[in-house]
Amino acid sequence: MTALVAATHAQVMADPAAAGSLRALAGNPAIRTLFGAPVGLDNAGGFTVWRVGTVIAVLLGAWSVLATTRITRGEEDAGRWDLLLSSRLPAPAVLLRHLGPVMVVNAATATAITAVLLLSGTEPAGALLHGAGTGLLGMFLTAVAALSAQVFPARSPATGAAVAVLGCGLLTRMIGDGVTGLGWLHWLSPFGLLSLSGPYVHNRVLPLLLLAAATALITVLTLTAARLRDIRDGLIPAAPGRRPRTLLLDSAETFAARRVSRPLTGWLIGVGAYYLLIGLTAVSVTEFLRDNPALADGASQAGFDGLGSISGFTATLFAILAMPVGGFVTVRMAAFVTAETDRRLTLLASQPITRTRLIGAELAVTALAAAVLVTGAGLATWLGVTAIGGELEADAALRGTWNILPLVLLSLGAAVFAVGWTPGWTMLIGGLPTTGGFLLLVTAESVAAPDWVRDLSPFAHLAPVPLTEASIGAPAVMLATATILTVLGVAGYHRRDLRS
Repeated sequence: MTALVAATHAQVMADPAAAGSLRALAGNPAIRTLFGAPVGLDNAGGFTVWRVGTVIAVLLGAWSVLATTRITRGEEDAGRWDLLLSSRLPAPAVLLRHLGPVMVVNAATATAITAVLLLSGTEPAGALLHGAGTGLLGMFLTAVAALSAQVFPARSPATGAAVAVLGCGLLTRMIGDGVTGLGWLHWLSPFGLLSLSGPYVHNRVLPLLLLAAATALITVLTLTAARLRDIRDGLIPAAPGRRPRTLLLDSAETFAARRVSRPLTGWLIGVGAYYLLIGLTAVSVTEFLRDNPALADGASQAGFDGLGSISGFTATLFAILAMPVGGFVTVRMAAFVTAETDRRLTLLASQPITRTRLIGAELAVTALAAAVLVTGAGLATWLGVTAIGGELEADAALRGTWNILPLVLLSLGAAVFAVGWTPGWTMLIGGLPTTGGFLLLVTAESVAAPDWVRDLSPFAHLAPVPLTEASIGAPAVMLATATILTVLGVAGYHRRDLRS
């Protein structure tokens, strides 16, 4: 992503109209809220930081949180730390040895980003500052996730707390960018500190030093907390003596619904909040793009048409919704595999319940949860647009979000196929239709690749609803492919042994 954007800067800035439109972005609060303050757009480095800096930081931070809680609290809860902790190493030393590799991945990512920017010919100081800042943010969230794993007695609340820190930090940065009088909020957010460092423009080191100090402080607190608590316990103990919670334990289907209810709530809050913000800024963004046609034309060349109208703008954002929802269904199927690996499904599988029914219940509940998620996003967008006096009917918003369901189900089918035949690759294979397809489309459009390359992406066949009417052919092909993958996956799961 970094290399691609840096390489296209010269082409974008060669058009004086496009260059002027980009500079005008700094005056639009909605654009600053969504994408950050656009500074340094006259050089390839600053342009790259604005285009993909936050996206890469969020991806790296989310990976760091999930990886850290999995290899610390997750492994401990599964009993795989027992032998380690029975050795001469104390618990803080064991924890530190697990945090090290995650920190190294963040450092390697920072090095790779810096190297790509240097090879692209950008200023060394800015490249080093941007790469270091991205790596530090990942390390900060690694430390936060490790601390939450010591505070909470289970992996799920530990992950939720760390993800909440990530989300609140990003939201705080967005508010600081969108409201001039609240710019001081940048100092309270890791994403805000990255913005304050101003690579290629201000090149400030102090914000990154503060981020590094916060990371070191949280790491020390984490190691201290590990020394104070008992194995498989947290500083906040599990509630003792509560009544048995027997709701939704009547069948395999209701049990699957019970397992998905809490994750769905968290995802619905996050996705809904983002699309509410999209709705609240839709009028401002579309008016800006109508006043700057060169920038709108550039977006059209990258595959995003009709951004000058609310229906076109929301259609583009609804297409992108396929990535988080596709990620949700993939994560749920990966969690099913994890429950199997951790032997939490052993007793359930020993009951008079067929394997087909077991995975079928998980599949049906996950698909229903995905429908709830896209419906919530559509309603949140409609509510935001309506609140600021924009024109977007509720049924149009819902048609726009429901339009991506065939693509989401394709991702679900790919994940089920992986569960049946290659369980260890569930996350990667499940993410290919959505995340992989989107990156393929953007890359193909940006480098003017042949049409057949572009057509390999499912996103290339999504109609921009509600800008236009939904098509029938492409969704039908996606649903048929998803059905075939699902049937093959269920057959593979029925034949193979349980993982252990």
